[in-house]
Amino acid sequence: EEYERYRISLIFLNMIQSFMASITAFFYIKFTGQNLKVVDLTLIKKFLLVAFLGAIASPFGYESLKHIDYPTLVLGKSCKLVPVMLMNIVLYRKKFPFYKYVVVTLVTLGVSCFMLLQPTSEKKKATEPSSLYGIILLTINLLIDGITNSTQDQIFYKYKITGQQMMFFMNLFSGLLMCCWLLNPWNPELFNALTFCKLHPNVIVDILLFSLCGALGQCFIFYTLHNFGSLFLVTITVTRKFFTVLLSVFVYKHILNIGQWLSVGLVFLGIGLEVYMKQTENKKLQKKFDDAMPGENRELEKSIDEKTNRKQANGIVDKIKKDK
Repeated sequence: EEYERYRISLIFLNMIQSFMASITAFFYIKFTGQNLKVVDLTLIKKFLLVAFLGAIASPFGYESLKHIDYPTLVLGKSCKLVPVMLMNIVLYRKKFPFYKYVVVTLVTLGVSCFMLLQPTSEKKKATEPSSLYGIILLTINLLIDGITNSTQDQIFYKYKITGQQMMFFMNLFSGLLMCCWLLNPWNPELFNALTFCKLHPNVIVDILLFSLCGALGQCFIFYTLHNFGSLFLVTITVTRKFFTVLLSVFVYKHILNIGQWLSVGLVFLGIGLEVYMKQTENKKLQKKFDDAMPGENRELEKSIDEKTNRKQANGIVDKIKKDK
């Protein structure tokens, strides 16, 4: 009973996972022959900001779970697309095409309704009602996530770095920040975690496996973030559980109510609209490029002809001068 007070804190686990992700990104960068050097002080500050936000976001989220019920949690997590888009607009004045707002609305509404209409276990039903304090904590968590994702978009746009470079520096700085917090002499979390590992050495393997899996998952996350943007990434994460539940309907013959089927329709309508508009935009860009090429070729040929004629004329003038 004396050893029950020694526990592994969330900060300790996140620190180990951050360092593991940074090491994984380092080897990936070296293996692919990328450049790891970052000499821009402004970019370093941006990495520190993103690392700090990433380090403090999860504690707000986990703390909110103690004060809110399950439906409130589901609704909050389902609306993550909204703060990501909002922070992009407010902080960086980013403009989205109109259809993006429609897609976000449809997906958010569909996933929220689908999850809220899902049958809830008795244990979840017994959870105490949500408090204003819990809702505030959840809101802060979502806003921090929105700031983090929008800042990452801005870094990719402005500094032209790769996803693995951001993964390395963001996790390195995040791990160092959490390490500084744990090394605080008034904070017993590090001592408790190390004591727990000493008492239960088998947990070390579990921690390393947990961190390695998280690091490998981040490789895909940062690849998607770099190539498609935070809004697309959050769409995937928000709809992940939705598609998991939907898959169970076909595999285990679960039954959905009418409201859930309507929610499924909203999500697929939003995703379908996203795909259709992307294809339309790509076709327009391709047509614009094809139409511009003949004109550019004519301009290029005209420029070459002018240079050739000028060179020939200069040669004739030089010859006349020489003859004289």
